[in-house]
Amino acid sequence: MSRPRPPSDPKTWPIPCTRCQGHHEIAAHWPDGPVCRYCYQAAKRTTGTCACGHTGVLPGRLDGRPACRNCAGITLNLDCRTCGAETELHSHGQCWSCVLAATVDRLLTNPHTQQMHPSLTPVATALKAMTRPNSGLTWLNQPHVTAFLTDLATTATISHDALDALPPTRTRDYVRALLVTHGGLPARDEQLARFTAWSQDAIQRLPAGEHREALRRFIRWDQARRMTTTDGKTTHGAFLTAKQTTTVAIDFLTWLTSRDTTLRRLTQAELDAWQAGGPATRELADRFLGWAINARLVDSRLRMQPHRRGTAVRLSHPEQARALARVVDREELSPRDRLAAILVLVLAQQVEDVVRLTWGQVTVDDDRVTITIGAHPVELPPPLDEPLRQLVTDPGQDRTAAHPHSPWIFRGHSPGQHIDASHLRRRLKTVCAPRAARLGTLEELTKLSPIPVLAEILGYHPSTIERHATNAASTYARYIAVRQKPRER
Repeated sequence: MSRPRPPSDPKTWPIPCTRCQGHHEIAAHWPDGPVCRYCYQAAKRTTGTCACGHTGVLPGRLDGRPACRNCAGITLNLDCRTCGAETELHSHGQCWSCVLAATVDRLLTNPHTQQMHPSLTPVATALKAMTRPNSGLTWLNQPHVTAFLTDLATTATISHDALDALPPTRTRDYVRALLVTHGGLPARDEQLARFTAWSQDAIQRLPAGEHREALRRFIRWDQARRMTTTDGKTTHGAFLTAKQTTTVAIDFLTWLTSRDTTLRRLTQAELDAWQAGGPATRELADRFLGWAINARLVDSRLRMQPHRRGTAVRLSHPEQARALARVVDREELSPRDRLAAILVLVLAQQVEDVVRLTWGQVTVDDDRVTITIGAHPVELPPPLDEPLRQLVTDPGQDRTAAHPHSPWIFRGHSPGQHIDASHLRRRLKTVCAPRAARLGTLEELTKLSPIPVLAEILGYHPSTIERHATNAASTYARYIAVRQKPRER
């Protein structure tokens, strides 16, 4: 992001710029008048086709329109001495792209062998191909990035294990994602790997013995298996749930240790006392308890107090309408945030599902915009279609090596990945609480459509929609209840 232009200062710079009329430092005197350094920089980056037919940089002005150097009579060096392209130069007569390419080769080439590791070659190619080379140079020239890539270039073996052995930093994770995105490393379940590394340290919180071994088995045979998905992509939400569940299990086992008791001697009274003596998150220990019962480590008759469903806050219909009006009218929200809020407020989508939407689920043409979140496409009428139309025109984040051909609509900071659900949820809170909005919308929708139809369109399981319909005391819920009763004979 460019720095904001400072206020005009006529006392320091009495001569105004002929282009912006502001009083700033004058960088050049061109045929159309004095030009300040801000307009000078903008002129070097103005491209298009001149009236004479020349296509390239158009720094000049003729009759209020951009013009090439020859037509405007401007003497300005815009010819790269390396590639010959007419473009803004970076330094030593070289354009930004050539300087970026030289920097990439310098950092990723092993100085001892003068060779680049095969795994780094596709990353180097992607970095050099960036349509916004200034972003690439800004990232590469950060001291910590330069140091990391220089060390990586001399590494004999580049693998996930080798990267795992390095100190955990954002740079390490970002470079790993670049390697995976461009084929330098095979893809893996990063959230599962992250949980595995965290759990190995977490286990050490318990003293060696029976409780630590029980926790180790629980993590291996329950938590890790629950996180593993058929597509090999554990969600960030699943990671956070597993982490919190394991933490609660550690607290429970620590409590047992402090009372000098064991799982096998655990009584219902002790279990109730522990659950009642702390926050509501202690109910998450029911997963550990269920596993321990199946593993025959505790009495099978033990039970935890279940969580009461239906107590979550729901946005009322008037509140939903006001929130949607704010989303439609607030231009300060980015198109992605507006789209996400619309999907939550209108189609009752979970934020975890919103961030995983791809361009393959969207159709945009002159007449209509549709998005498929269930079995059938759903049309977004005006003005709800505007965010998607804007994103199709300018998807963003496609000018760097992080997302060259990304399928994600909600692209994240990490290369090749979508945005984190918790991050998007925090951004949406400026408009409404996403969970309360989704639950309120679901209850309103169940009053308007049959459960099977609604579940199919929104991508929910019918039993989930039925539960919300029951909470809303809707007509269809009562209808289903009547139909399910056995007929009197």
